[in-house]
Amino acid sequence: MTTRLDFLKGKLIVSCQALENEPLHSPYIMSRMALAAAQGGAVAIRANSVVDIDAIQHQVALPVIGIIKRDYPDSEVFITATLREVNELMTVEPTIIALDATDRPRPGGQTLAALVAQIRERYPTLLLMADISSVSEAVTAQELDFDCVGTTLYGYTRETAGHKLPENDCQFLREVVAAVSIPVVAEGNVETPELAARCLEIGAHTIVVGGAITRPQQITGRFAAAIQAQSTDGA
Repeated sequence: MTTRLDFLKGKLIVSCQALENEPLHSPYIMSRMALAAAQGGAVAIRANSVVDIDAIQHQVALPVIGIIKRDYPDSEVFITATLREVNELMTVEPTIIALDATDRPRPGGQTLAALVAQIRERYPTLLLMADISSVSEAVTAQELDFDCVGTTLYGYTRETAGHKLPENDCQFLREVVAAVSIPVVAEGNVETPELAARCLEIGAHTIVVGGAITRPQQITGRFAAAIQAQSTDGA
């Protein structure tokens, strides 16, 4: 099946994000991280906030998957939760906008269907990515005419807490791929090149890698933990 996302098929997307409490939080640093990702072979960037996306677009010519993370008091949904965030993102016109497409209550009681209808009316050519945490949410996203679904939120909702994408040879990814015909983006805890290749083998359309490439505090933590474990074993 030919889709508007064929330019991403079998390729790597790098997520360049750092929140306010993280040491690399800076539009300049994220733009340089995106440049490093581009030089390493990434074909697109996923980024959070208008200022980061603007800086990245001035640094690299790659497509951007844009999001805005914002907390709302009446909802656990925080990734591009309302039309407000979409309108803000469209001031820098990312190629794709991703939004939380879980079945959790949304800010103001709005339904996902209503939000998608608003977006499609205002920005009819915009590519939309659904960040989901369950197979049923993936199916709903396809029914709502999302262009692709990502496993981004698997393990990050109350119902999926404690789970990770690599479990049982990526069983969750397998189930999503089998359930929908739109492109599936493997995202979340893809920590090694071997796992990324395995996700493609299973049927993912493309791969998003974030922390394993762009969060040095997490990378350092894995090394430190492994060394500590070895030191303890050898004591």
